[in-house]
Amino acid sequence: MAPGGTNMAQLPGMPSWGQGWLESYVSQAGAGDVVRDDMGRGARWWHHLFDGVAGLTEGRLQRLQDRIGRQVDEIGTAFRLPGDPSERPWPLSALPLLIGEDEWQGIAEGVAQRAELLERVLGDIYGPGELVADGHLPAPLLTGSRHFWRSMIGMAPSGGHRLHIYAVDIGRGPDGEWRVLSDHVRAPVGAGYALENRLAASRVMGALQTRLNLQRLAPFFAGFREGLAASCKRSDPRIGLLTPGRYNQSYPEQAHLARYLGLLLVEGDDLAVRDDRLYVRTIEGLKRVDALWRRMDSRFLDPLAFDSGSQIGVPGLMDAIASGEAVIANAPGAGVVESPAFAAFLPALARKLLGETLKLPNIATWWCGQEGPCKQMLARLDTLLISPAFSEQVAGLPDGTTLGSSLDPSGRAALEAAMTIRPQDYVGREVVRLSTMPVVADGRLVARPFILRAFAARDADGKWIVMPGGFARLGNVADERATIMGEGAYSADVGIVSLHPQEPVSLLPQHVAVRRNPGTLPSRAADNLYWLGRYLERGEATLQLVRATLGGTIDADGGASLVPVTLDRLATMLISTGAARIEDDPEEEEDEDDELGAIRDLAELAEAALDGTGLSSIRTLFATVQGIASGIRDRLSADVWRLIDMPLPAAQGSDATAMLNRVGQLQERFAALAGLAAENMGRTAGWRFHDLGRRLERALVACRLTRLFASDAATADDLTTLLDLMDSQISYRARYMTGLALVPVRDLVTLDPYNPRSLAFQVARLREHLAALPSLRDDGLEEEQVALANELALMVMTVKPESLSPATLIGVENRLSALSDAVAARFFLQGAETVRAAGMTLA
Repeated sequence: MAPGGTNMAQLPGMPSWGQGWLESYVSQAGAGDVVRDDMGRGARWWHHLFDGVAGLTEGRLQRLQDRIGRQVDEIGTAFRLPGDPSERPWPLSALPLLIGEDEWQGIAEGVAQRAELLERVLGDIYGPGELVADGHLPAPLLTGSRHFWRSMIGMAPSGGHRLHIYAVDIGRGPDGEWRVLSDHVRAPVGAGYALENRLAASRVMGALQTRLNLQRLAPFFAGFREGLAASCKRSDPRIGLLTPGRYNQSYPEQAHLARYLGLLLVEGDDLAVRDDRLYVRTIEGLKRVDALWRRMDSRFLDPLAFDSGSQIGVPGLMDAIASGEAVIANAPGAGVVESPAFAAFLPALARKLLGETLKLPNIATWWCGQEGPCKQMLARLDTLLISPAFSEQVAGLPDGTTLGSSLDPSGRAALEAAMTIRPQDYVGREVVRLSTMPVVADGRLVARPFILRAFAARDADGKWIVMPGGFARLGNVADERATIMGEGAYSADVGIVSLHPQEPVSLLPQHVAVRRNPGTLPSRAADNLYWLGRYLERGEATLQLVRATLGGTIDADGGASLVPVTLDRLATMLISTGAARIEDDPEEEEDEDDELGAIRDLAELAEAALDGTGLSSIRTLFATVQGIASGIRDRLSADVWRLIDMPLPAAQGSDATAMLNRVGQLQERFAALAGLAAENMGRTAGWRFHDLGRRLERALVACRLTRLFASDAATADDLTTLLDLMDSQISYRARYMTGLALVPVRDLVTLDPYNPRSLAFQVARLREHLAALPSLRDDGLEEEQVALANELALMVMTVKPESLSPATLIGVENRLSALSDAVAARFFLQGAETVRAAGMTLA
């Protein structure tokens, strides 16, 4: 077996693939590598891991990395770097970081201790203020941070705690000692990534993780959810995860966490405060929200309390928190303890507030806001990392955190000059050389430095519990700058190896009363589901037009042999729907003698309808679908999201055959999405809104196609094209043996209630859905959208196929548009919610 992973025949007496990998890696790894150190202490879990990996990959390491990459794509794990226009796949290493439970016990105790220390520090900062008054904390350490909010002083935290979840980055030095690099309390990121890493690894490794006795993550998440619920006043609280929106860097993680924990994924516009209580705007009116897990910076939370320019916050949210009617995790202002300068004071604060030394020590830190430490820092500048004290851009550090030894004379002079003016803006930190762990790169095992992010949360008893693991970040830099996920970086699952087998557990409580209430549907989610259905249906209609234009018909005499009038109608439909644009050529003369209508370049129009910039081109529609779907990712299955997130099939040519093949591939994708919605979505209000969108769009298309292709002057080609576009060709042939006739075609595609593509069928479904949705009226009368649907159904049921005129169809179209407006006005967000609509129950 070659060290690079080439599959070679094993000879008698030679080590196994796994043992060969280990021996080769350890011989090349430097001092402080976790595998080398663990094996030196006699630990056997790395042997078990690599033996298992060898069995899964038949000696090809790259195969394992490829498999884990496919699982990441399947799950939909992604992230976004600042300034990125689109998401990136989450870079997950195939090999986990393994830590023995004895070693982890010490880490977990240190994480819990640190979380409690920060809770007490925050309690004093926003409470009696004794630490500052007694000189244990310099006042500029607080006021220099943009995360310190004076308005929070004296406000008792809802639920009794300011911190409910905490994250910490820790690094392992070459000597095996773990030390804290940074604290995260504002909106700790990464618990969802830890969960998704474990999920992807489990799918690839299967029973191997069980054989390694890896401790489970589910109890941690269950405990966190129970802890939030226990902080609320109501026994059966409604809890939301407050997101800044789908453009946030970790939005995919937030969506996954909301789905996994059963939380409402809400944005600021979804929420409203009435009488100091927090509500979510739903299709049933305002529903009470008891707690929020915020993933939004404090300054954006409430424009009335913090930044008045915030467009994503909830006006009055702080009133609900101050009144004790809403719990927020974590409390606004908690971020003051995150500043790098704060670490210099935590060892002394631990002794004062806890009567203990820190079990997880900080890296040595010097804050220049104090004269003594500042002189010490300048004296050893070449050996330190120089950072902004409050995580903001400062003069003299244009690239942020910088190694002092990397500064040239002019850079050093600029830094020292800036520090003379505002020394409190700078902090020096010890350079920690990080331990390494193995990662698969180009089919080989290489050592990469890593940082571990660990998590703690409060359980139902208010005690700190620590996630048994977390996730590691691996980079090319051997110091704490490796914490940034970017080019060349990896993440890795972190598994805690127990001496005893682990019982299978999941996030399933044992005793829960049965209910069939599908849950709360926020108005924004209903809006997105509705328009997702409409745009998907619009895309299917465009593909049908392109296929018919290129000759993709089941009629042997149709397709490319269609007469010019029919072809011109298809071109007109492509242009009028916005699927394709044509630019007028001023030098091209019009053919005034063409009585059959100008025949456009059909191949050019078809290509534009697929890849052009028209509002209803497939490329534009699918981009819109992706945008809508990303906003409701927590409500879509992994299969649906994967189909939506996949890039469109590339063009293989501009000839008709190549385009028809591409249209077929796209139709298969749209059909798969329709099938998943029809067969897999629960028959909840969310499904009804999605199907409402599809039915309304299909009804509008039926009206337009019938007006164009089934007028009194329709030809046989017009009628056969209409049947193709309406997927009714086979139904017509099975019903009528005498050939095409205008009135029967009209009846089948518009008025036949048994044809799932007909106008009548869509109207009936619209009526059913709207009747089943909740009403806010308490007088028993119909709401406007229900009344409009009933009027529309009556109109369609009473019209005769022989008297179906373009004017009638235009009237139906207008009523359908009015119905769509009524649905939006009743169920979707329309600016500020009224305080109380008729019949609204604030629950």
